[in-house]
Amino acid sequence: MSAQDEQFQAAAAPEPAAPSADDGMTWWYRWLCRIAGVIGGMSCAIAGLWNCVTINPLNIAAGVWMMLNAFVLFLCEAPFCCQFIEFANAVSARADKLRAWQKAAFYCGMAVFPVMLSLTLTTLFGNAIAFATGVLYGLSALGKKGDAISYARIHQQQKQMDEEKLTGTLEGQA
Repeated sequence: MSAQDEQFQAAAAPEPAAPSADDGMTWWYRWLCRIAGVIGGMSCAIAGLWNCVTINPLNIAAGVWMMLNAFVLFLCEAPFCCQFIEFANAVSARADKLRAWQKAAFYCGMAVFPVMLSLTLTTLFGNAIAFATGVLYGLSALGKKGDAISYARIHQQQKQMDEEKLTGTLEGQA
């Protein structure tokens, strides 16, 4: 069997199911994060291109970084936009396995760097949606909000424990 046949069989064999990167995200919130990532990528690309049309080297560096941010956002959130790149689906699959807080830190850090290089309105507004994508992933990492009944029960238990401690210390003094 040739090496090419082995590669074909390895590619055709079904892969074991990857662990679900559910993290408690609903389907609509996951799509909201993906859409925000695509729109953030477009805003970074347009603002980065606009930022490169200058003679200031820091603006050019920030613009190039913004276009790199756009490429990474498209690669991770919408690999169908990068079909001409062989490894796009592999990168997207690996990005899907990341936890929400890891994506949040990565996207927010990516968006802050060009603003630190060159603080202009173009870099601020161009990176705002990419930063918002990171914030959305960060909010999903916090988890679901609890209901009022469980919070009231916890508060009542804490209040009772505090009263018992206070009563125990007063009785111990008498």
